[in-house]
Amino acid sequence: MPPTTTTYGTITASGTCTSSRAKHMRRPWPELVSLSSFSLPISYGDAKARIKLNLSYFRVNYVILMLTIVFLTLLWHPTSMIVFLITFIFWWFFYLFNDNPVVVFNKTVDDNVVLGVLSFVTVVSLVLTHVGVNVLVGLIIGVVVVGVHSAFRRTEDLGFGGVEEEENGLLSVVGSQPLRPTSGYNRI
Repeated sequence: MPPTTTTYGTITASGTCTSSRAKHMRRPWPELVSLSSFSLPISYGDAKARIKLNLSYFRVNYVILMLTIVFLTLLWHPTSMIVFLITFIFWWFFYLFNDNPVVVFNKTVDDNVVLGVLSFVTVVSLVLTHVGVNVLVGLIIGVVVVGVHSAFRRTEDLGFGGVEEEENGLLSVVGSQPLRPTSGYNRI
C-alpha cells in the first residue's frame, strides 16, 4: 500500500519500514559496554527478558562482535581469511549497513531470513576451507560472549522507540495518566 500524504508529511501504511530501519541501527559501542549498565539478573525470567530485549536492541552490534570472533579464530588460515572477507562483503551490503529491505523477485525478504542465509553461507563456505573446528569454536565463544553480555546488561536505559515498543509488547498502561477529554465529548 503506498504511503498516504497529508499536510503534516508522509505517513506509512505499515510499521515495517520504521522497525526494519530501527533493527539495522548499529548502537554506539560505549552504550554497549557501559559498566554502569551491568547488574545481576534477579531471576531466570529476568535474564530471559533481558536477553530478548538486548538481542533485539543491539542486534547489529552482536553480529559484528560474532563476525569478529570468528575472524580471530582464522588468523592462521590465510585461505579461510580470504573466504571470510568475501562473505563479510555480503554481510556489509546485505545486512550490516543496508537501510533498505532486501528485495528478491519483487518480494521483500525478512531481516531474519537475510540473517539466517548469510550465517549459513558464511559457515558453509568456511567449513569447505577445512576450518570447521575453528568456526565451531569461534561460534561457541561468540554465543557465550553475546549470551552473557545480554543477560547481564540492564534494559531500563535502552532507548526503544515507539514502533519497536509496540511491536515488542513493551507499552504499559501501569503508572500512566488517565486519558482526559480535551473537548466536550470522546470519540469511541
